[in-house]
Amino acid sequence: MTGDLGAGAAPPHLVDASCHGVLAADLGLGAFEAQLPGTAAPHSTLFDSATGFAVRRWCPPLLGLEPHCSPARYLARRRELGAYEAARLLLRSTGISAYLVDTGEPGDLTGPKELGAAGDAAAYEIVRLEPLAQQVADTSGTVDGFLANLAEAVHGAAQGAVGFSCADAGPFPEGADQALGTGPPDAGQVRYAAADWLALRRVGERPADPVLLRHLLWNAVATGLPLTLRHRPAGPGPRAAEGFLRATTGLGTDVVLLPGPGQESAAADLAAVLPHVHVALGADPAAALARAPFAKVLYASGAAALPELYVTGVRRFRTALGRLIGERVDGGDWSAADGRRVAALVGEDNARRVFRLEPTRETRL
Repeated sequence: MTGDLGAGAAPPHLVDASCHGVLAADLGLGAFEAQLPGTAAPHSTLFDSATGFAVRRWCPPLLGLEPHCSPARYLARRRELGAYEAARLLLRSTGISAYLVDTGEPGDLTGPKELGAAGDAAAYEIVRLEPLAQQVADTSGTVDGFLANLAEAVHGAAQGAVGFSCADAGPFPEGADQALGTGPPDAGQVRYAAADWLALRRVGERPADPVLLRHLLWNAVATGLPLTLRHRPAGPGPRAAEGFLRATTGLGTDVVLLPGPGQESAAADLAAVLPHVHVALGADPAAALARAPFAKVLYASGAAALPELYVTGVRRFRTALGRLIGERVDGGDWSAADGRRVAALVGEDNARRVFRLEPTRETRL
């Protein structure tokens, strides 16, 4: 009975709280495979991976082919349809009702408007802070000009975005809280770091200095918009940001942690004890839901470049969430109504509350 309950409990809609645009060009086998996660061994293929198998299982039927067809056959059909039509068919199968598009990913990816049109869903921008600082630095001649223009750029970006993001845990290396304090760095530190970076940087280079990144984060906090912190799999992890998270408590800015693989429990623990902290993930949410209140967990695929990664991400997440809910309901721990409510919270409602989004069309009717 679990399978039926799980399928029925899967949320009808999802808000993808962190994703990126897709490539608008037709792709050959090598170009497509290069966008799959992971690194292939010599003389092997990334289609022989969990994601590669998932693509071959779930995506061909959406383009009119049999499941598990060969990569070459699938990509030939994809090119026959054209990149836009293939993306439209794939994205509209996911049930994603809103995309929160982090626009800081490198590459020629579609923006929020184009992604939303292809997916027939609302789309909103999440502004990444590092490329914003890079753009300001490219057009600022002095330290004073850079700092003034940076503050203005962050304020201006807040007028059209629903949140900001930082690419990873870079602002919080081990010991950062002791060296820099948990609050904003002082003006002298910022000026020194800015002068040093501007003197040495190349055009197009993004900031990596911890002082500058902390300055950027506190500028974003001042806007009141939600702030997403993305953590690298090999980085120090969410715990390294704990001092900053505690310092931002009560300031009116929600923080969403995007943990890397194996970091989900640490992020959920922080979300459990800090009222403004949430955790977003595209993997199995069981560990996060066991540690954090259900209103603190969001869906975020992190998908980029390939619309297929939206399809496989949604499939993986729905299956895991449906299985968890079905087991709880089958075991009598939760009522069926409770299961449906948790599914709605995690799938859509939490993200809409945190990022202050419009309700779905069905809710408005």
